[in-house]
Amino acid sequence: MKKKILIVDDEIHIQELISYHLERSGYIFKSAYNGTDALNMIYSEKFDLILLDLMLPEIDGIEIIKRIRLNDKLKNLPVIMLTALGEESDKVIGLELGSDDYITKPFSTRELLARIKALLRRSDAILETSNSSFTLGPLTLSEEKHEVYLNQTLIDLTFKEFSLLLMLFKYKGKVLSRDVLLNSIWGYEYYGDTRTVDVHIRHLRQKLESDSFHFIETIRGVGYKIGDTL
Repeated sequence: MKKKILIVDDEIHIQELISYHLERSGYIFKSAYNGTDALNMIYSEKFDLILLDLMLPEIDGIEIIKRIRLNDKLKNLPVIMLTALGEESDKVIGLELGSDDYITKPFSTRELLARIKALLRRSDAILETSNSSFTLGPLTLSEEKHEVYLNQTLIDLTFKEFSLLLMLFKYKGKVLSRDVLLNSIWGYEYYGDTRTVDVHIRHLRQKLESDSFHFIETIRGVGYKIGDTL
């Protein structure tokens, strides 16, 4: 079945460029030129991925990401931010709110298509049934149910946060470099920009760790790991 993508951008030439290449690649797509129309479409139709510009009329992209992640039915919907070179702070905010990826304008359509393909592939993979479960202290992860519990309380994680935590658990006791995490979870080269991993690790720590419970170790200059014991 063909994947359906929503392009949200108020620049007509960007819409035309992306639409042309999505159609050539076999995707179904729709377009929205402002935040209000985008949200109405997201709430009323089923999309497999959102391409979302941050600077939009009426409702900006940051607010749209926030509303998607707060909606139980939409919270795992993959989102790729489209950002301008000068939107550094917005880019970080978007990642912290739960955007799965970002690409900076002007961008290569080949790179954009590669990122779309990688994110859709990982989104499908995480939905496949698996019986793996992991427990460490008060923390329990179920790959089959796509759920994480802390002290028996269900914790709300984004798609990428869950994927990152799952990979750390699967390689428990081993140090995973930022580059390995990027290539395995995001599925492409970030050319040395590993900030997105650090942002997602920080979010996991905020949601899952406390003064008495720390499980993600930072290996300075290398990456991260979950230890065999607490």
